[in-house]
Amino acid sequence: MEFLSYGFIQRALITGFLLGATCAVLGVFVVLRRMAFIGVGISHAALGGVALGLVLGLPPLAAAGVFSVGVAWVIGWITRKGEVSEDTAIGIFFPTAMAMGVALISLSQTYRQDLLGYLFGNILSVGPGDLWGLLALAGVSLGVLALLFKEFLFLGVDEEAARAAGIPAAFLNYLLLSILAVTVVAAMKLVGIVLVSAFLVIPAATGQILASSVRGMVVLSVASALLSVGMGLWLSWLWNLPSGASIVLFSAALFFASYLLGSVRSRG
Repeated sequence: MEFLSYGFIQRALITGFLLGATCAVLGVFVVLRRMAFIGVGISHAALGGVALGLVLGLPPLAAAGVFSVGVAWVIGWITRKGEVSEDTAIGIFFPTAMAMGVALISLSQTYRQDLLGYLFGNILSVGPGDLWGLLALAGVSLGVLALLFKEFLFLGVDEEAARAAGIPAAFLNYLLLSILAVTVVAAMKLVGIVLVSAFLVIPAATGQILASSVRGMVVLSVASALLSVGMGLWLSWLWNLPSGASIVLFSAALFFASYLLGSVRSRG
């Protein structure tokens, strides 16, 4: 109970639950469509946006959001033309954007400490004013995903059949990339650029192992994310560990436990 009595812990839990639920639901489509690598690419490309914001005197997260959405759209556009595969496009853009960020940050000694915060995150530093923005983001993202759940699922299963059925595949792909980019940037506050891609994928992978339906996968993914946030923060407080790393490590432990349980269940 002492753990829950601190205001910064309460804000961290609320923040983690909001972002965890959003990442978990979004992660279902990321895993089903085999887009895990694009989450890695966007999270690393966001460093370029953060650097631009810091150097130009703009809000770093806002700059990173605009920059990441732009990179995601360019990757989607190049991929849809068919001349370059998606993984190749990501492999080109994310090291380029990250290198640009490192180069910009290196021009000034002042911003290097700020950069470490975005690389590794610090959910315990979330202030009361940040919660409203995160609540709005989670509400809009989850609302869009819920409203277009069947369409996104259809695209993930068979994009050609979805096009034939009249579903606007191009628009929905760009929309999903935009939600992914904005969510990744927001989650930097939670676990940082280095770990955000893992937090986006691992809960959904856990749900996929245990669930027998897509809806069950969504429920278990969200449950895994929320449990990881709560227990990760508690272990971080108990053993004086980095909060972001604790959350992701607990999430990974849930995945491996689920994998072992699934293996035992399949043999039985």
